[in-house]
Amino acid sequence: MSSSTKTASLNLERRRKDMIDFSFSEEQQLFRKATKEWCEKHLPLEAVREMDRTGKPPKGLFKAMGEQGLIIMTAPEEHGGIGADWITACLAAEELAYADISCAIPVDFLLHSSWGYVVDKYASDEVRDKFIRPAIKGEGFVGIATTESGGGSDIGGLRTVARKEGNDWILNGEKMYISGTEEVQQMGGGYWVTARTSPPPSPSAMHKGITGFFVPIKTPGVEVTKRFDDVGRMGISTGGFSLKNVRVPDNYRLGNVGEGFYSTMEGFDGARILIAATCLGAARRCLEIGMDYIKQRKAFGQPIGKFEGIQFELADDWTELEAARSLVYRTAWMDDERYKHQKFSPLEVTKYIAACKLKVPPLAMHIAEHVMIWMGAYGYSQECPIDMAWRGIMSYCVGAEGALNIQRIVIGRELLGKEFIPYK
Repeated sequence: MSSSTKTASLNLERRRKDMIDFSFSEEQQLFRKATKEWCEKHLPLEAVREMDRTGKPPKGLFKAMGEQGLIIMTAPEEHGGIGADWITACLAAEELAYADISCAIPVDFLLHSSWGYVVDKYASDEVRDKFIRPAIKGEGFVGIATTESGGGSDIGGLRTVARKEGNDWILNGEKMYISGTEEVQQMGGGYWVTARTSPPPSPSAMHKGITGFFVPIKTPGVEVTKRFDDVGRMGISTGGFSLKNVRVPDNYRLGNVGEGFYSTMEGFDGARILIAATCLGAARRCLEIGMDYIKQRKAFGQPIGKFEGIQFELADDWTELEAARSLVYRTAWMDDERYKHQKFSPLEVTKYIAACKLKVPPLAMHIAEHVMIWMGAYGYSQECPIDMAWRGIMSYCVGAEGALNIQRIVIGRELLGKEFIPYK
């Protein structure tokens, strides 16, 4: 065999191994096991139901999450995090949602691991020391505030503005449907806030002239104005706040002036892949609960799992969920390769992340619906936990971190080209 043939054969073998080996590393498997055990201790189903009823997480939970390394785990070790890659972060999201089927604590997790990550990445040392490090310990809250009363998916259409005055920025505007507005007041912390710092150069370039800021909730001029009573995810609050001549120093600016749209999209990418992993965990728990039920519940003298109307639906759901899991973890791997080795372009990864956000939440919601129907009257009662999953997962379908049709636009743009963007 010639040397060139030998080299080609070795390269082919390496590529084949890369394509075939879907196993997690030993370290990732140990992490998953430790996270599962932590969840069994801190988030049993009865505690999740109590949280769903009262709207209050178990006492000391966030502190315990910090001690376990589950808050802003994506931050590098030198900043206080554990430097987790996106595959590991997805494993954590999946296990947290498997335990907290209501998806409330996973919301807190994904907010910190995605938006905490980009705040840490673009923040000054002062912001990092005052807000990121305490949050990592479970002693503070970091969230995202881009949504406004006119909508959330159109980031370029925001009305919050910021003007420079000396070494400070003065912000005015209002943010709505923001997660954690009560937690941040209790724990301290703040939000990634987007504001327009210059007019867009043209109607087709509304994404330009936007800047990101870290705004502590206890800054003068910030007022939490509203609490929303959500349908689900009761263990984390949702509200709105106004910004009236809010003054923040320039070193609270996140990234370059006028380039906030791009760093905001980076945060959305992280959040969306973790949402998909969250929905995997909740859907897996729903299927397991459903399978236990249909093996025991009898009708006409037979376990109802024997009836094809249920068994075939289970087979379809399981198959779809396994396909979705492959898509999610393959995409998380791509995201890691993007950051570590620049193996994929940001837009290529964004396309796959959009596919995860488009595919997994509706699938998980339908799985919860199917299980609820298998269970009949029991499934429709709060004696059964499935209602918590259905209500929590629904939030990811209606618009959290980007509406489903926005994901279709992103995918279409990358498949057909920018000239096919419908709003340009």
